[in-house]
Amino acid sequence: MPERRRSPPAGTGADVRPGPRATPPAGAAVRAAAARTLLAVWAQGRSLTEALATEARTLAAADRRDDALLRELASGSIRLLPRLQALAAILLARPLPPGDRIVQALLLVGLYQLIATRIPPHAAVAATVAAAHDLDGRRRPWGPGLVNATLRRFQRERDALLTEVLRDPAARWLLPSWLHARLQAAWPAHWQDLIDASNGRAPMVLRINRRRVDLAAYTATLATAGLTARPLPGLPQALQLDDPVAVADLPGYAQGLVSVQDSSAQWAAHLLDPQPGERVLDACAAPGGKTAHLIEYINGAALVTAVDRDAARLDSLRTGLDRLGHQARVLLGDATAPAADWPGAPYQRILLDAPCSATGVIRRHPDIKLLRRPADIPSLVATQAAMLAALWPLLAPGGRLLYATCALLPEENEQQVRAFLAAHPEASACPLGPLPGGLPRDPGWQLLPRPDGGDGFYYALLEKQAG
Repeated sequence: MPERRRSPPAGTGADVRPGPRATPPAGAAVRAAAARTLLAVWAQGRSLTEALATEARTLAAADRRDDALLRELASGSIRLLPRLQALAAILLARPLPPGDRIVQALLLVGLYQLIATRIPPHAAVAATVAAAHDLDGRRRPWGPGLVNATLRRFQRERDALLTEVLRDPAARWLLPSWLHARLQAAWPAHWQDLIDASNGRAPMVLRINRRRVDLAAYTATLATAGLTARPLPGLPQALQLDDPVAVADLPGYAQGLVSVQDSSAQWAAHLLDPQPGERVLDACAAPGGKTAHLIEYINGAALVTAVDRDAARLDSLRTGLDRLGHQARVLLGDATAPAADWPGAPYQRILLDAPCSATGVIRRHPDIKLLRRPADIPSLVATQAAMLAALWPLLAPGGRLLYATCALLPEENEQQVRAFLAAHPEASACPLGPLPGGLPRDPGWQLLPRPDGGDGFYYALLEKQAG
């Protein structure tokens, strides 16, 4: 029986019959991979990191530029997803059937290129149309024509369409309504700036391994490689690159001279301030950036124990320490139920970088906007409280515990710490700040995401009464 030709779904009203199949232009495979990545996150609830890793393996080309383009198209489309979806709702007469949502994902990737990248429009359209020929192994003769007609209509009507969709708060602020409302309530004087920063691009900040190189020498090394950077006040190991580059292109990275770590995250070691000979616990340590910084801060003169409940992430931590030439005790364990025989207890310093909503790092992980749900917050708050209560007995009298999150919601931050202090009269909050780009809280200090600054982080330093 001959194959029945499927009719194209109702779309733009334009002629969507495919033309002759030509040799696919360069970049078609990357656009198809970006569409599959977007669909995996948007419709299937997978993390962007996992979906990108899967698609990166499917690309035949080993060129790093393909990998960089895949990341840009997939993460950028997720960042602008509410706006892209609003445009697609106008451009298409109705949403495509569930089995064809991959074509809609490709349309969104195409729209992202025309809105937010410097890719020449003719090249973006040609490569995206070509990608529609083979997205998931299913034959859709109407797909390339629909993609072509839709993207070309957007080009013709771009200004009017964007004006129309930006009247919708979700398309303007690019956040789910529940999170928009929470941030607006928590930060009435700052919510617009912090949301705009969260929807932007994060700067690339380095942490110099001062056990191997000093800041001035590494700055000169960068200059020799044609890279410029500036130091950051209060962070003697930090350099912010003027233009981000691939990690592999950082001189001396493989030799352990440098790591990539956001400036807000670099405050953890300075606030905890371990001293020579002290026993230090990093209780939720993976992937290990703060563990390594603690070792560098004290020049290896403190005994650092790194614990995490995820064995695979601990392997990454060990790999990172090996690259930097650092040593630490690395243990598989659960900070909500620490073992009595964890080596080094009691500790003079404990870092609790608690699991959280990650609302302060959305610009680095835009899939948080899709994957996080309002119902997640009470569970995270309960886990944070359990960790604080479980780790506190491991802190030596006179010792200090630094509570940290990359969250912007008060119930995870100052409200969490206030509840802990009320239940533990032997605990007191140490004064912090001022920290650049931050605001004092009661207790602690909140760093807000800034366009040319650090991510959103909260810190509170707690001291246990001696004797």
